[in-house]
Parts: sequence; structure tokens; C-alpha cells
Amino acid sequence: MTRVRLTDVAKAAGVSPATVSLVLNDAESRISDETKERVRRVADEVGYSPNPIARSLRTRVTGTIGLVSDRIATTPFAGRMLAGAQEVARENGRLVILVDTDGHPEIESDAISTLVNHRVDGMVYASMYHRVIPAPAGLPAGTVFLDCRPEDGGYPAVVPDDYAGGRVATQELVDAGHRRIAFIDNDEDRPVAAELRLRGYLDVLAESGIEPDPALHVFSPTSAAGGQQAAADLFALAPAHRPTGIFAYNDRIAAGVVTWAHRHGIRIPEDLSIVGYDDQQLVASELDPPLTTVSLPHAAMGRWAMEVALGLREADIDSPHLMDCPIVRRASVGPPAHLGSARDPRATD
Repeated sequence: MTRVRLTDVAKAAGVSPATVSLVLNDAESRISDETKERVRRVADEVGYSPNPIARSLRTRVTGTIGLVSDRIATTPFAGRMLAGAQEVARENGRLVILVDTDGHPEIESDAISTLVNHRVDGMVYASMYHRVIPAPAGLPAGTVFLDCRPEDGGYPAVVPDDYAGGRVATQELVDAGHRRIAFIDNDEDRPVAAELRLRGYLDVLAESGIEPDPALHVFSPTSAAGGQQAAADLFALAPAHRPTGIFAYNDRIAAGVVTWAHRHGIRIPEDLSIVGYDDQQLVASELDPPLTTVSLPHAAMGRWAMEVALGLREADIDSPHLMDCPIVRRASVGPPAHLGSARDPRATD
């Protein structure tokens, strides 16, 4: 199908191409209202639409936002983060161009260069989890960091408040009456999120007059299998030293603890209370019982990042915006069993 050109509109309306351009771009001119109406009517009749490339060169606005990420498209949380960003973009007439680099520096460098050369109106750089990173070379000024922050500042960034999240998870167990609270930590690459959650856990224990027990701080792969092994290690302790409550680094670890507990006749929450982290879809609410957990605000972070990228809100380029991580209460937390009433799982092996 042949594209209708501006000159075709001019010929059909009996005016010059310059007149058509002035009218259709609402430019200041001395063109009569009658001529303007005729030009617009003819443009509609012949099916003329502006060339977006030509318009972007003229206005320096392409209507696109670049979003570069390491593995956002393959993580269970990416959908909510991307949906939040795309909602804001769509509400403001922008299209998001997503490039998932799978963590390859060469692909990342090429993606950033290509998006800059295509004159995107803004850029968002997203990470699969909260971490501190060196800013990639070539990022334009004003690039917004999503779920990560540049180690030297200089860019707006939004991250979850993982310290507060660690506090609220631990406080939930303390408020239920627990004193022996374990933290199953991430043993894989120690992202900043793990350190912040650990600090929140330790601070709440200290404020509650609970002496932290190093035996209750164990490490696990961030998987259900890792959670099962961590639970076995914790319950290999002498009965008086076992936890009555567990704060798991993420919901997958918590799911493994639940599976192990069911297998060994330990009731949740009657014998053991568990708090997870992430509020992962198809995991937290589907466990038996449904998991009390801390929600990561991925959709809200995606919206915030896009609003900053579009200039809809201001942000401090040297201090990341901390997004609240609320507790989601379900049925996996209760008061601790009376001393000595909890079952010994090794008796059922």
C-alpha cells in the first residue's frame, strides 16, 4: 500500500506543501480558518498520517523510552515491575522498548548505544534484584535506575527498603511472642538486599532484648531445596535451641521450610511460625497454610521510575528513593507452642 504523502494532501487541497505542514503542525501562521479546515478535511479523506521519523527529527521527541535490564524478562517479579513502568508510559503516550541483556556486558553496551542513537526520550536501567552497581558506560544523563543504585550516585534510583522489610518481618514474629527466631539467609552472591534484611533482623532482636544466637543464622541457596536443607539443619539442634519462628530470605526458601515441616509432622503455625519475603505470585498465597510475607513493591517501583524518566516527578540523583515493603499477613504465624510441646521431628524419621 502506497503511503499518502504531504504533497498529495497539498495537491488535493489546492494549496502548497508548506501550507499543509503549517496547518497540520498547528504552527503560527496567517492562514485563514477556511483553508485550515479544508486542509484537515482533505488529510482525513485521503488517509494522511505524519511520518513519525520525520516528526521526531523535527521535534526531538520520539515517543519511546528505553528500558535495559540484566535479566528482568526471566525473573518471577519482572512482570509487575514492567507493568508498572508500561502503565505510566502508556498513560503518557510513550512506547517502552525493552532490551534484556541476560547479564552480558557486550550486549548491554550495544543496547545502550543503539537506544541512545535512536534518540529515545528517556532511559530506565533495571536489575533483577536490589544491588549496588557501577553505572554502565554510555548511559545518558537522567537515566533512572530501577531496583538497583549506582555506587557513585549521579542518577535517580528507586529500590525497596529492604532494611525496613527485614525489621517488619522479624517484628511480626516478636509480636507473636517468639524469642528463638532464625534467619535463613542467602548464601549465593550476598546482594545488598541480604545485608539490609539481616541488619533489620538483628536490630529488632536487639531492641526486643533478644540475644542473637549464631546457630539460628543459617545460609541457604534461594530455592525450595535450600529451604528444606536449612530447616533440617535448624532442627538438628538440641530441642531447647531450635527456633519457634523462622524469617526466610525469600518465599522459595520459606516454601522449602513448609515442605520439610509437613514431611516431619511439624504443624504451621502451631509448632513453627514462618515469615517469607517477596510475596511471590503462585508461591506465597498457594502454600498450606498461606504464607505471611513481606511484599516487594515491584509495580510501584516501575511506576516511580517511569514517572521520573518522563519528568513527571523530581528525584534526588545522589540518594535513592526507598519504596516501602509492607507485611502481608496470612496464616503462617501464630504464638509459639508451650515450652516442650513442640514435636521432635527426628522421632518421625
